[in-house]
Amino acid sequence: MNPAAPAAPAAPAVKDVVERLRLARVTPTVREADADAADRTARALLESGLTAFEFTATTPGWEQLVETWSREAPEVTLGLGTVTSAEIAERALAAGAHFLVSPFQVPEVRPVADAAGRLLVEGGLTPSELRVAAGRGVAKLFPANIGGTDYLRSVLSVLPGARIMATGGVSVDNAAEWLAAGAFTVSIGRDLSRGDLRANVARLRASLG
Repeated sequence: MNPAAPAAPAAPAVKDVVERLRLARVTPTVREADADAADRTARALLESGLTAFEFTATTPGWEQLVETWSREAPEVTLGLGTVTSAEIAERALAAGAHFLVSPFQVPEVRPVADAAGRLLVEGGLTPSELRVAAGRGVAKLFPANIGGTDYLRSVLSVLPGARIMATGGVSVDNAAEWLAAGAFTVSIGRDLSRGDLRANVARLRASLG
């Protein structure tokens, strides 16, 4: 039996988003000082061919940003990161987010995601935390750079089949290494938008083959 298998069948929308994230392989985190900057970054990502990314609840004006993008860019698989409460989760889903991401375990958010039939990607570092999160669909290994790719391989040896999003310390230069180590998808933040974002995305995509 897969030790990370969910206890109940996932909702169709959850399965759909999980598959989209699998195909995307890279799910950038758009964390900016304000909504206008986040919008510019997101547009550059989309123009560069990336169609799965997450805004964050730490960006002022995120709610309107999610609502606009979910309405005007249906081809984008759109998440909201840094979801730390049920209230933020409810607002994100009402705005049109396809999935939710938290840097740590958020038991109070699980009923909100389940009621809406949406994917919740909870953060964890220990095998126990990652087992719980992966059992719900996808777990977020954060901060991934603490143990590196060797740690991810060790976790996957006891949680075979677990879908793990590596976040924290993942860069344009090492993303391919994380995926080769077994990451289901990786999230890159500031490193992707540092300098020429479009050139960085092109270099990233070339490295992934």
